Amino acid sequence: MTRAACLEPMTIVATNTEFRISRCAPTIADVSRAVTEPGDATLGHAPEWLRVIQTAYGHDPLYLSADDGEGRSGLLPAFVLRRPILGTVVASMPFLDCGGPCSSSTALANALVARLIEEARDLGAAAVELRSRRPLSVDAPPMLNKVSLTLALSADPDRLWRAFDANVRSKVRRAGRFGLSVDVGGREYLPTFYDAFAERMRDLGSPVHHPAFLGAVLDAFGPRARVVLVRKGSVTVGGLITIAFGDRVVAPWATCRKDYFALYPNMLVYWEAIRMACSSGFRYFDFGRSSRDSGTYRFKRQWGAEEEQLFWYTIPLGARRRASTPTTGRGASIAASLWRRLPLPVTRTLGPRIRKYLTQ
Repeated sequence: MTRAACLEPMTIVATNTEFRISRCAPTIADVSRAVTEPGDATLGHAPEWLRVIQTAYGHDPLYLSADDGEGRSGLLPAFVLRRPILGTVVASMPFLDCGGPCSSSTALANALVARLIEEARDLGAAAVELRSRRPLSVDAPPMLNKVSLTLALSADPDRLWRAFDANVRSKVRRAGRFGLSVDVGGREYLPTFYDAFAERMRDLGSPVHHPAFLGAVLDAFGPRARVVLVRKGSVTVGGLITIAFGDRVVAPWATCRKDYFALYPNMLVYWEAIRMACSSGFRYFDFGRSSRDSGTYRFKRQWGAEEEQLFWYTIPLGARRRASTPTTGRGASIAASLWRRLPLPVTRTLGPRIRKYLTQ
């Protein structure tokens, strides 16, 4: 086997008296076997990403599973991104907040990580990127400025509403008085969402995902993925894409046109998404990641969301032991500033060609 694309249903790559590690084509059953404690798996462990990322961006999967003689199992999803100039990186998981090993066994989790690093080294990768909700036993310090913001839900949306700060409730009501409304749908709402999303990403100085990537997400997750739009009359001014996973609803992508900020569209659309999650019996609403103390962090915290530390590792490989990080530092700030000045049609065309290689 020369490339991760040659993924077979089960190929044993390491074994000893304590455990066996295999390359695997993940299924829902794999995830179910790996998760033996509530909350151990994250959205990044969902098997749907295998099809989404392969279909939209053509990256090769490198999924590892493990089991021991005591009935415990583990799963480590990853993809191989062969980046021009910057070199190959193996990431778990690219484009998502979290990935890393999923197992109730620390020994299995450590073995999976060690094996992934060896596989990446065999591929000639420049680095391995791991994102986890718990510290990992690796030879690199984690980046600790990223946190996940999660709101515990009530079975009664009205009870949750009354628990919100008065300022939050006031802004949601004002959005309604300004004539904003919310619609919920599926893939049919993607084009209008994407128009607002592409515009906002340009304004933020960040390359936008390809519409085919978001379309693949909606196709793969089916009714568990929804597009929630907020409108002013016939104009879509913002929206969310939400995905249900386990006992929570996650909002990985959100947008709002800056010309409408004063109407509080984000307040209304998030409240409607939260309300629907409550009514559907979910226990948590996951706002997604933010940098601590950033504007988006403060926005999410105002709802009562609690932060959960994320552990993001970049493990450099090779002789120089140095990994390229194109999305951080002064160079990234300059690139973002230049990107904001480009015409929207240009960023919509060039953005996806760049975004497919940016793991964050």
